[in-house]
Amino acid sequence: MDEKRPAYDLKALSRSGPSLRLPGRSPFPGVDDHLVVPEVTRDEIIAGKRVIAMPAQPPHADRQSALDHLLQTHVAPGYVASADLITRHAVDSDFASDACVYKEGIDPETGTRYLEEMAFEVVSEQKKRLATEKAALMHRRGVRRIFAIFLKGQRVCEWSADSQSWHPLDRGAQIEDPCLVTPLPVAALLDKTAASIAAVRGMAAQGNPEIQRRETAARAEAKAEAKAEDVLNILEVRGLAVNDAQRQEILGCRDLDRLDRWLRRAALVSSAEEVTADP
Repeated sequence: MDEKRPAYDLKALSRSGPSLRLPGRSPFPGVDDHLVVPEVTRDEIIAGKRVIAMPAQPPHADRQSALDHLLQTHVAPGYVASADLITRHAVDSDFASDACVYKEGIDPETGTRYLEEMAFEVVSEQKKRLATEKAALMHRRGVRRIFAIFLKGQRVCEWSADSQSWHPLDRGAQIEDPCLVTPLPVAALLDKTAASIAAVRGMAAQGNPEIQRRETAARAEAKAEAKAEDVLNILEVRGLAVNDAQRQEILGCRDLDRLDRWLRRAALVSSAEEVTADP
């Protein structure tokens, strides 16, 4: 971001009309009452300063992409995970976090979308001061939880309203929140392998139908394998010889009803050939 551009005229902002106040609420403008034109300009305004949201390079772009995927796979029903969502955080501030989670639908008190409840920033060393400034503004606006992934030092921190500073999180900790369907491991925000594992667990908790199908198939596979082993064990205990072809046929069967029949026969037949001799 370019912080050398001239600041916006704050006196002009203060004269921008009654929409900056919401009846019966704190003197915040509406979340969508923008100072800049989203999707047309890269401009943002932070505490009256115009900055440019510049395209990212690795590792910032890589980490932000992974963050977006993690939030999509962890968001709870009734919430939305979004990237680069611009919000009017104050009279003189209109900017986006790198990623956020907010309640879906329309806030009946404002007639617009809900404010973010969780916000995430991917922070390079040169942007640490700007991230801190944004965190203070977001918290003041009402964003409940604000996190930063610091690329230098590979650490994750949460904004502390009490100390007005970043509080580091242990790598083995988990982020628990009503916005998330299952806790988000801190390590998943830093490590590719941990992120992949967390994403699968998140999708499972969300009830992803493909994962449910695979889990059902895996349970059926394990059950069939156990029944096939039971058939062979009974034949072995009874001293009935099983050749390689018969063994492979029994072990390769995945029809649970057929395996149940074979299991009953194994206790009664006089030879292994009779077990699989279905009509």
